[in-house]
Amino acid sequence: MSRIADAYFGLIKILIAICLVVMVVLVFGNVVLRYGFNSGITESEELSRLLFVWLTFLGAILALRDHGHLGMDMLVNRLPKAGKLACFVASHLIMLYVTWLLLAGSWEQTIINIDVAAPSTGLSMGLFYGVGILFGVSALAILLVNLARALTGRTSERDLVTVTESEGEVELAGLRNDRRSPLP
Repeated sequence: MSRIADAYFGLIKILIAICLVVMVVLVFGNVVLRYGFNSGITESEELSRLLFVWLTFLGAILALRDHGHLGMDMLVNRLPKAGKLACFVASHLIMLYVTWLLLAGSWEQTIINIDVAAPSTGLSMGLFYGVGILFGVSALAILLVNLARALTGRTSERDLVTVTESEGEVELAGLRNDRRSPLP
């Protein structure tokens, strides 16, 4: 099962890279055309905006899986394991509810806008809202797996704190992990 999950998240990383490359090419090409040739690609701005929305939501999926979101962990770090577990469960239940709301709203907006064409590209506006469905389903799965692991005791005390105080701590932890791994 973890191979399937790793393949899924690997696919998301590839999609993020594709979105980023296409955005750069579209925006840079449009700038060159506007300043150099007094023309442009009409669809460039709209496609870039659509790809940016997809890139943002796909990145949020990866950040949720890797516990990469920033937050305040000062209080939770000082709690005993039972307190950390209670905060973990409470926060995950709240996130599950909010994710469900986002998923339901994205589903409704996708259905409403599936036949609406975007102004310059003619693409379905359902694509714009459809990424919320992908995010909602993925986030629900991640949150449910994390919650099940915590409730069955398969989570260490350190893993019960799922946010970090600053980006510097994330980088420092990454450097420590790199030093522990054997060199090729």
